[in-house]
Amino acid sequence: MAKIFPHAYFKNKIIPIEEANLSIASSAVLYGLSVYTVFPISINEKGGFAFRLKDHYQRLINSAKIIGIDTFEPNWTYDKFITAVREIVQANNLTESVFMRATVHVDELVPGTRSRNLDTTLSIFIYEAKPIVPQNGMRLKTSVWRRIPDYAIPSRAKVNGAYVNSVLAKQDALDSGYDDCIFLDINGHVCELSAANIFIVKQNTLITPDTSSDLLEGINRQTILEIAEDLKIPFKVRSVDLTELYTADEVFACGTSSFVAPVKEIDARKIGNGEIGDITTKLRQRHEEILSGTNSLDEKYLFKLI
Repeated sequence: MAKIFPHAYFKNKIIPIEEANLSIASSAVLYGLSVYTVFPISINEKGGFAFRLKDHYQRLINSAKIIGIDTFEPNWTYDKFITAVREIVQANNLTESVFMRATVHVDELVPGTRSRNLDTTLSIFIYEAKPIVPQNGMRLKTSVWRRIPDYAIPSRAKVNGAYVNSVLAKQDALDSGYDDCIFLDINGHVCELSAANIFIVKQNTLITPDTSSDLLEGINRQTILEIAEDLKIPFKVRSVDLTELYTADEVFACGTSSFVAPVKEIDARKIGNGEIGDITTKLRQRHEEILSGTNSLDEKYLFKLI
């Protein structure tokens, strides 16, 4: 279990984490009606930096808009969000790099199954930057559960309640002795892992499923594509069939809590030669460098907090 830091931001103030509670009668608890984002905070000799902070703020805005939560955006400007993030960083006196989770909860009591004109509150807490998947080569299993389609619960919105879908798929993989799952959409195309985007490499070209495959438009996914462009690695964004993964030269996943994690096996089939590939290695090294916050060339990705 990841270590959680002692102070949280909740109901517009800093409080002890154990006091940051929602009512059992709230929409967030009754229906999973919350939207969230998670991003790294890097601490080094130059200070503390949030990774793509404005993009993560915009994710909260967009997720709320998709679900019909209409009382968050009018009350939370980007500047106000920055202030809250700074307050929670300072309250926890950070000396190490961490993850920060910011969530918009609908905390109206027993409003029924609706989303508009309801009270919301923002919570923020910090926990250790511990990867959720192995970093030295994952074993993946195609899930027996299909990804929820956009016309049911949109994957573009990070909705807490929708993650029951991911729990079912990941637990099935764990029960079967694997590290994580691969979701397919209703048409049988590859989507993503339980909580990370997926990339393959075939004939020195980077390929990732497009957003029509019911996947999250991951911020790290976009970063990997930008890195590939900078490194002049050819890439394609298109639908991907499961059997393409079996014959890929390299496969890796990416996400805030997954970092860039190579895959060595899918459905009992070895990927490539079973080792971390050259393109995965290059992208991983560059991604790690960006997150570290040590290179002044990466300022476009980082927001200085302290």
